[in-house]
Amino acid sequence: MNALNPTAARATPHDTAKFKLLLQREYWENRGGFFWAPLITGGIIVGLNLILAVIGSIAARRSMGSSGFVFEDADPHQVGTALGAMGDGMMLGGVIVACVVLAFVVFFYALGSLYDDRRDRSILFWKSLPVSDTQTVLSKAAWALVLAPLWAIGVGLLIGVALWVISALTITVNGLPAAHAVFTQSHPLKIVFGVLASLPVYMVWALPTIGWLMFCSAWARSKPFLWAVLIPVLACVVISMTTILPGVDIAHDKVWYTLVYRGLLSVVPGGWFPAYGGLIDPAPDINTPDELASAIDLTRSWNAFATADLWIGAAVGAAFIAIAIRLRRWRDEA
Repeated sequence: MNALNPTAARATPHDTAKFKLLLQREYWENRGGFFWAPLITGGIIVGLNLILAVIGSIAARRSMGSSGFVFEDADPHQVGTALGAMGDGMMLGGVIVACVVLAFVVFFYALGSLYDDRRDRSILFWKSLPVSDTQTVLSKAAWALVLAPLWAIGVGLLIGVALWVISALTITVNGLPAAHAVFTQSHPLKIVFGVLASLPVYMVWALPTIGWLMFCSAWARSKPFLWAVLIPVLACVVISMTTILPGVDIAHDKVWYTLVYRGLLSVVPGGWFPAYGGLIDPAPDINTPDELASAIDLTRSWNAFATADLWIGAAVGAAFIAIAIRLRRWRDEA
């Protein structure tokens, strides 16, 4: 029977294969933001750091002579610990640079993820394919919540390693004692593990913002940025102005935290640290390089899973994504 019916003989693509193709589509349509933005930014930061290292070394040698820096009374242990902490700072600094880029990329990607298809009418083509609206929307959410942050972490660690090596070479060239301590006294594996361990927290933390932006992207007929930003900001302003009314007592700080900080700024990695400062074990006061090294413990992020705020925000974000799927399926753009 199948030999007489080529259509029946043709294998139907599995849902996993369809989802993989949708992920590839998102990459090729947005590789400028996902792939090149962190790489170009990292290249600029590394290049500037290298230029400053060369200029600083030349200026130091001119002012101090050809012998470079001289530390006759320096404690080698203290110098080594300080250099190790500096190496940790360079590694973490590279990740922070990539995370800043990630916040901007993910914000505007989620905001235009469903609106752009309707604006250029390509939604008609994608709806003609054997893929569901659920698969399409979830593939976009997967890039915003998982794949883009994972790539940013990888690029950030590469930036950190480059800054780490430049610092070590600069210290060695200028004759600082115990220059090898930049490598031997730092904790690169601890930073790598801590950053990777923070990824699941970010996925849950960013859900309310990603969900809200995708909802606005599916709902707004034009200018989704204005709708996504102005609605929560104006709501906070109006509620704050109610203080002029007698007998009205509203916790304005909680309103701004809910609508703006959690609603719009949850795409910023690490935003849970200031939010849950009283619930996550805080880092100790940093007065010495040893305390700095002990404070670099990003696995503390997992304590955020014990907070109700994190899960309430995740539920709200998931609800917004579900509504966005519904809107994409039934919205009449005629």
